[in-house]
Amino acid sequence: MNKGLIVIVGPTAAGKTSVSLSIAKQFRGEIVSGDSMQVYQEMDIGTAKVSKKEQAGIPHHLIDVCRPDKLFSVDDYKQIADQAISDIHQREAVPILVGGTGLYIESVVFGYLMPETPENPTYRMELERWAELNGNIALHQRLEAVDPIAALRIHPNNRRRVIRALEVFQQTGVPFSSQKLKKKPNYHPVVWIGVTMPRELLYDRINHRVDEMMDMGWLEEVAKLRKKGYHLSETAEKAIGYRELFQVLDHKLTLEEAIHKIKQQTRKYAKRQLTWFRRISMIKWFDMTQANALKEIQHWTAGEFNTGRE
Repeated sequence: MNKGLIVIVGPTAAGKTSVSLSIAKQFRGEIVSGDSMQVYQEMDIGTAKVSKKEQAGIPHHLIDVCRPDKLFSVDDYKQIADQAISDIHQREAVPILVGGTGLYIESVVFGYLMPETPENPTYRMELERWAELNGNIALHQRLEAVDPIAALRIHPNNRRRVIRALEVFQQTGVPFSSQKLKKKPNYHPVVWIGVTMPRELLYDRINHRVDEMMDMGWLEEVAKLRKKGYHLSETAEKAIGYRELFQVLDHKLTLEEAIHKIKQQTRKYAKRQLTWFRRISMIKWFDMTQANALKEIQHWTAGEFNTGRE
């Protein structure tokens, strides 16, 4: 059975969706979202989810899998995405991983080797008791002192994982994050497609897309979240624009101020995305402003993917 994977990455608003739909039709593929915010239900317009109409009957996975008031980590994502890709392979279809969240994409493509350090029940019990007395934040601060990278990745309320990270450090003297980030290839072949365009044009598209989102009812979407009583989780509230639009509802920002901030934050995010993905040497980049960009992508991908399967 073929275990190949096509990966489409790039900054927001560069054209990943149109490319992914085209490639999915070409290869009888199914799309797996690699976007950390599209996992949330009822956050559709602001996260630029593909509508049912746009999906054109192509199966999409890792969209709407979590309530907006629930925490969702990269480990949660990887677990569900790995299963989705396995199921796609079982159907003898081609999984197409599409998105702009670099950490999520890499967690699937490379895999994370979890530490094989044996558990220390006595130490774990000590940490549990200590956390009961001092609280999750204080426990998390202990992790931050010995492994700041792991502390950034693990939410303070995820006590089980905080304790495991402290346990690994106590047992080995090596930070949990250093052990966890050893990479191993999971799929073959892996074909990386990068979509981009000149920065000024990209920024213009971002500004225009934010305006379109507002016209589509983004503010009303945020008001509906509040009406339903949702308080966005710490991970969900990282979605660009939602905090600002809640502030509009609270009369802390004007709509014009919020739109300006959202555009500015989205442009900065696109820049960070490009910086992240430029590190990955396997990516073949395509300028989406070129007249035949889509045909070039289709032709190149067919050659790379079919050759890799031989």
